Formats: sequence, structure tokens, C-alpha cells
Amino acid sequence: MGQGLRASMTWLHTWTGVVLGALLFAIFWMGTLSVFDREIDRWMMSETRIALSTSDIMSLDGLLPRVHEHVGQNVKNWWLNLPEPRTPIADLWYQDSSGAYHGPVLLNPLTSRQLSERQTLGGSGFIFPFHFNLHLRWFDIGYWLVGFAGMAMMALLVSGVIIHRKIFLDFFTFRWERKLPRASLDLHNLTGVLGLPFHFVITFSGLIIFTYTYFPTIPGLVYAYTTSPVAALHDEAQELFSRPPLNERAVLASLDAMVREANERWDGAGIRSVQVFHPGDANTYVRINRSHLDAIPRHLGVIYFDGPTGAILHTTDIPRPIKLVERFIVGLHFIQFDHWPLRWIYFMLGLSGCVMIATGFIYWLETRRKRHAAQGLPGVRIVEGLTVGAVTGIIIATLAFFAANRLLPSGAALAGYDRAALEVWAFYLVWLAAFAHAWARPGNAWREQCRVIAGLALLAPALNWLTTGDHLPKTLLDGYWPVAGMDLVLLAGAVIAATTARRLHRRGAMAAERAARDRLETAE
Repeated sequence: MGQGLRASMTWLHTWTGVVLGALLFAIFWMGTLSVFDREIDRWMMSETRIALSTSDIMSLDGLLPRVHEHVGQNVKNWWLNLPEPRTPIADLWYQDSSGAYHGPVLLNPLTSRQLSERQTLGGSGFIFPFHFNLHLRWFDIGYWLVGFAGMAMMALLVSGVIIHRKIFLDFFTFRWERKLPRASLDLHNLTGVLGLPFHFVITFSGLIIFTYTYFPTIPGLVYAYTTSPVAALHDEAQELFSRPPLNERAVLASLDAMVREANERWDGAGIRSVQVFHPGDANTYVRINRSHLDAIPRHLGVIYFDGPTGAILHTTDIPRPIKLVERFIVGLHFIQFDHWPLRWIYFMLGLSGCVMIATGFIYWLETRRKRHAAQGLPGVRIVEGLTVGAVTGIIIATLAFFAANRLLPSGAALAGYDRAALEVWAFYLVWLAAFAHAWARPGNAWREQCRVIAGLALLAPALNWLTTGDHLPKTLLDGYWPVAGMDLVLLAGAVIAATTARRLHRRGAMAAERAARDRLETAE
């Protein structure tokens, strides 16, 4: 029975990995980069590289004329996300009378002046959404594909534990000098065991976040009497406050005074955002959200103020238990709280997941290469092209995305696509070309694409220097770590890719030499 279970789990583990490994690698890769999405934004949006100190306090009352310039009259509400250490800008959003949302309008918190229009999606606008919806929004197909891949990842983790009898011994075993199948399996086991708790928690929490997407009918069982059961569930769980407009004019009280009072009630935890409903109306009310930098759960505290008087109308400090658990899980997955050592641990464990998926592919390929070649089967060539395109291909595409960001001039447009869209097109076209190259150059694609990665990873920091003047020594001396860290990671990636390409070249030369020697011995 035990042998039968292990055999069935081996089959499940193998073929789930082969079929969905490419999708899983893309999700893990983008999720790993999303740990530093705000820092990627600073690198890609050079005008937002603003050094803020704790004494730089933004006056919301002084900012109101600037807000009114952008939102105009007759808007339902507007809100302002305030600067934070990782996001040293303020961004303004608003909802017009038709219900359409507009934004962000980026504002310099030191001068209250508008920054140039956002001409890139950056890390938070492209890389982060790719992680959970693949930018496939038609019928939410991207969410469903990611959810299906998440369930498959859970099955891979469980079946992997069952397969390996000596799972703890595998953690201490890495025979890098052995042949490629053995070395890749050891590295697969090592990264799998090392990151097992993290990979399980991060996958499970990712599935929990989109519960209402995957099971949309559940809220309707309790809130069937409403037109929007999910919204009703959130309203009750969060104890939200609202009131209709009176259609009478009134003047808004001091927002700065409201912010000070909210901050005092939260013992100086800080303010994340300020939202004004029915601006200019006698029933205006203001929602102030507590910063979540000092806590794992997101959106813990909310205070509602009466707009004309500044009096407190309603407070919510801790949501209902179920909502609190959900927010803890969401906060644990998104890691938006302020903890740099843990952020780097997330990043390294995310990379370990990428290595685990890639080495699983390599082991499958190397253990079947000779047999498929002897039998004339196309399986290895198909899977190898898929693997190379999915692994080194998406890394090349990401680096091309960064390079395009530095190369495209401000206001660039082509065939109706703006600058941000052109960067995205660069990503997808380069990724498609990487797949084509992988299938066209079997046996050479790994090495050649590693060389391309090394070249692009060196090019990106150079372009950053040439286009902004923020070269690595300058950003290091200034202590501006978002840009310095990005350049350092790119340079480290270039070294790793170049070293890998050299080792692959050496391995290929040795294999060719052995093959030639075997042919000579056979001829004799």
C-alpha cells in the first residue's frame, strides 16, 4: 500500500510539474519581484526619487487648492494616499459623478506640485498584478489560472513530501560536482525542503485572498437580500460608515486637525490615506485610515470625521474576528509592513521556489533525453523549449522591460500605444522571441540565453546612470537604497548568469569531447 501510494504520488508530482511548471515559474518569479515592487517603481520612475525625512509633514489643508484643480466639482469622493518610507510621493484618486475612477495624480509631498504623468506601470502596476492575474482580465481568466496553479502547487508540495523518504537528509545533500541529473535533483530537493513552510504558507494565503473570486456564491447564502452580497459582507465585517449627501453647500473643516487627532488616538502609528466623501456638501464626511507599517494585518484602524465640524462620527479599530484573520493572512502574503530583514527573507525564499521549479524541469529532461532520442520521441525537445522560455525567457523579458523603461523617451507613442504600453509590449515580444529561440536552438538555448541575461543585467544599471545621472556610487553615498539596491541586484544577477553560461559552455565542450572519443573508439 505504501509503495502504491508513493508511486501514485510520484506520477502526480512529475506530470503536474511538467504541465504547469512554466505557469508556476512565471507566478513565482513575478511574486518574488513584487516583494520589492515599490523599489522597482523608484528605479523606473526617476521623478519619484524623493528623499523624505520624518520631519517632512505634508499639510493637507495647504494641498486642498491643488486637489480641487484636479478633481473639479461634482465628484462623489476623492482620496489621497500619503507618503510612506517606501513610497515617498502622494497619489490622488477620485470618483466622478458617473462613478468612474480617475488617477493616480502624483504629487511631490515637499512642494505639493504635480509630478509628470506616470508613464510606466512599473513594479506595482505591471509586475505585481501579473503575479495574481497574469493581466488576463477577460472573464477573470487570469485569476482562475493562478488559482488552479496554486492548487497544483499545494499538490506538488504534499506529494513531494510523500515521495522523499529521506526528506531531512535531502536538506544536507548537494553533490554539485556530480552529473547534471544528480546535481539538479539534489538542488531541487534542497530548495524544496528549505522553503517548504514558506512555499506552503504563501501558496495557501494566495488562495485565501481570492476566496470570493473562486467561490462567489458563498456570501449570497447569508446576504441574499442585498444586490451586492460581497459588499454587504465587507461592510458588516469592517463596520463601515456612510451617509447620503444633503445637497447643501458647506465648507470642509481642517484636514490637518483631523489627521492630528487620528494620529494621537493611534499613538503616532501614522496615517495611510485620507478620503473625503461628498466634498462641498453639508453631509461631507472624512475617512482616515491608519498606517499598517507596524502590523501584519492591513487596514486595522479607521476613523470617520464630520466634514463641516471635524467631530468624530465613527471609529473602527479592530474588525470582526473573521475579517481580522483574513487581513492577517493578506498582510502576511503581501508583506507591506515595515520589516526589511523579513522582506529579504521573502525575496530569497521566493527565488528558492523559482530554483526548485527550474531544477525539477531539468531533472525531468536529463533523465529522459537519451531514451526519447533513441525512440524518436519529441517530448524532451518540446518540454525543453517550454522550460527555457519559461525560466530564462521570462527573466530576459523582465530585463527588457527595465531597459525599455530607460530607453524610451518621455511621451513616446507608437500605433496608438503610449509609453507605458510600449514597455509592456517590449516585455511580451521579447518573451515570445525567447520561446522561439529556445525551440530553434536546442542544446544551445540555455547557454545563449544566460549570456543575454548577463548582458541585459549589465545594460540596465548603465542605462539608469546615463538617463538619470544616478550611478551606483552616487546612490550608495546618498544612501538612496531603492535605486542602489536595484542596481546591485541587477549586477549580482549578471555575475550569476555569466558564471552559469561559462559552466554550461564548459559542460557542453566536455560532452562533445566525450562523444567524439566514443565515436573514435567505436570506429576502431
